[in-house]
Amino acid sequence: MTGTLYVVGLGPGNQKQITPEAMEAISAASHFFGYKPYVDRLELRADQIAVPSDNREEIDRAKAALEMAAEGQTVAVVSGGDPGIFAMASAVCEAIDHGPEHWKTVDLRVVPGVTAMLALAAKVGAPLGADFCTISLSDNLKPWDLIEKRLRLAAEAEFAIAIYNPISKARPWQLGKAFNILREILPAGIPVIFGRAVGREDEEIVITNLEKAAPEQANMASTIIVGSRHVRGVERPDRRNLMYALRRVPESST
Repeated sequence: MTGTLYVVGLGPGNQKQITPEAMEAISAASHFFGYKPYVDRLELRADQIAVPSDNREEIDRAKAALEMAAEGQTVAVVSGGDPGIFAMASAVCEAIDHGPEHWKTVDLRVVPGVTAMLALAAKVGAPLGADFCTISLSDNLKPWDLIEKRLRLAAEAEFAIAIYNPISKARPWQLGKAFNILREILPAGIPVIFGRAVGREDEEIVITNLEKAAPEQANMASTIIVGSRHVRGVERPDRRNLMYALRRVPESST
């Protein structure tokens, strides 16, 4: 006997950005595993049970959900944004890879969600409308030297860069270091977009440039988009500037 495990993305925080597919999965599940702030966003029925845990307990959370699903239950693991982007889908797959054989029989369904970089990009136009990459500044699961290397190569390749996990109390210096690395390669006027709590009531969006960008403008609720030479700004009276990526890059730019 086996059950179903949904890995659900809840979007960046606005209830309207939870997909109908995610809502169906939430309605079907009996138990909900996740980081407590994400589980708290759910409006559960009396017959549904929340199983919250700490932010760094991803593998233990995945194992507990898999074992319950393997016993025949329909359960869900919830993440903010999209579960496949710096979130729980990878942890669940890793747990299956290294776990007992009966976990491989679980009906695993990863339900995509709106991730923070897309929510932020939509607020200002289309700064990710051409080639871009995504980098997390957290060195909890990978060495900082690798993060530095990826930042340099992304800047040299002229990708727009979406930055996740930019700063925290335990990592107060990394965002400043990242900006300094990018300043060695990119022009000072490259646009930088800070999005804090995008889609929520306390949303804050700031458009600046690489020369003026400061770590103090971000916290762990922030996502940052660093543009490229191919991202343009459009000034609009009484409205936020519009940012967009050129759809066609001239050969002279290569």
